[in-house]
Amino acid sequence: MKILVVDDERAIRNSLKEILMDEGFTVEVAEDGPAALEIAAKERYDVIFCDIKMPGMEGTEVLEKLIAEGIDSAVVMISGHGDIDTAVECIKKGAFDFIQKPLDLNRILITIKNATDKANLVKDNKILKKKVYGQQMIGESEPICHIREMIDKVAPTDARVLITGSNGSGKELVARSLHQQSTRSAMPYIEVNCAAIPSELIESELFGHKKGSFTSAIKDHKGKFEQADGGTLFLDEIGDMSLAAQAKVLRVLQEKKLTPVGGDKDIEVDVRVIAATNKDLRAEIEKGTFREDLYHRLSVIVLHVPSLNERKEDIPLLVDYFSAQICSETGKPLRAFAPEAIKLLQEHDWTGNIRELRNVVERLLILGGSPVSAADVRTYV
Repeated sequence: MKILVVDDERAIRNSLKEILMDEGFTVEVAEDGPAALEIAAKERYDVIFCDIKMPGMEGTEVLEKLIAEGIDSAVVMISGHGDIDTAVECIKKGAFDFIQKPLDLNRILITIKNATDKANLVKDNKILKKKVYGQQMIGESEPICHIREMIDKVAPTDARVLITGSNGSGKELVARSLHQQSTRSAMPYIEVNCAAIPSELIESELFGHKKGSFTSAIKDHKGKFEQADGGTLFLDEIGDMSLAAQAKVLRVLQEKKLTPVGGDKDIEVDVRVIAATNKDLRAEIEKGTFREDLYHRLSVIVLHVPSLNERKEDIPLLVDYFSAQICSETGKPLRAFAPEAIKLLQEHDWTGNIRELRNVVERLLILGGSPVSAADVRTYV
């Protein structure tokens, strides 16, 4: 992973560089905004840490120019004079996150991980959305057939659904299928990744805010619940939501109304909530990090999405699909996989699920022969 650190104070940028390099990252530095823009235009960085207060060109200007130039790095703003209004303003302008000085290593590493996860999520969502034949997931294994049957039964109802399963298994695809086969399919389908939104912003994101409720609130903002009125709200990674936000979500589920941040009037909403998590929520309840009453509200129906290791008989179909997709995207001739190669892939331990399989298929198409052989799999997987 490549990181760019932008700060006019040499001691801070060099110190942060050394710390991140010790963690195994490739790090470059820039002393001001113009230098950062020049460097970022030449090479892509996964994350850019940028000080807000710099002479000549402030960090927010750097952020705006990076976005205007189409640079898709996750920009994290850092400042020694931060507050909630500053954080909100930066996030609204397109920053991925906001961190106050003095910088805490654990906070920095968590932010980098979240930025990576978000980038992977965007990529995975594009993949998963293409993995639908009608309303079906690719595969004919017993676990996948069971999921299809459950979707057929549950989708036409308004029952709340809790989707469980490990990262990369396809929980978002199940949620989207539930919406598409429901009576609400013509209405909005709104997704929220609870793990990707800073805790100080989650309530405004979910419930909206009124003009003037904080300094940068220059106009009323509809939250995700209100945007999903009449349709479906998908709360992904619900296990990472703060207890304060959980309490407000519970109230919306119970009373079907919400109060925006800074508002004094309730807004009625008609929303079907589908939640997903890769955590054991019962264990989180025991630890006191998840509300038991909210768990019971969300888990009217529980759908477990099988891991790839639980449905290895689907791997040949998935490999064919990913091969066709990747070759089409890259303009390369369609490549086949030898039966022995497929057999080895089925014997592999897929801890990364569909995400890992797709990456492996792409790697084999780049580095392997034609057809991709068992020797290629042994070498590159």
